[in-house]
Amino acid sequence: MSADCIFCKIVAGNIPSKTIYEDGNVIAFHDIRPMAKTHFLIVPKKHIETLKDCTVEDQDLLGGMMLLAPKLAADQGLVGYKTLMNVGREGGQEVFHIHLHVYGGGAAA
Repeated sequence: MSADCIFCKIVAGNIPSKTIYEDGNVIAFHDIRPMAKTHFLIVPKKHIETLKDCTVEDQDLLGGMMLLAPKLAADQGLVGYKTLMNVGREGGQEVFHIHLHVYGGGAAA
């Protein structure tokens, strides 16, 4: 955990979120600035700043996030959807704790 990371604070329960899923490895919650009608994040509980910082030890965690995305998308009523992981400031990453965006259902209102 990182003391100044907003996602670590959400994982710890210090900041509320509209959680849709949680297990021992990840938490998923709706994005506070949705880019689509349905837009949620899958966030590992382990603090890893960027995808570039992942190691072979994180392989199961990353695979689990990718396999969870279709299940949660279906639970949210999405038939088709997009996934996105921004990497680094130049790649559009704003929160430096890896997270997988899942969004669909048309543009946000």
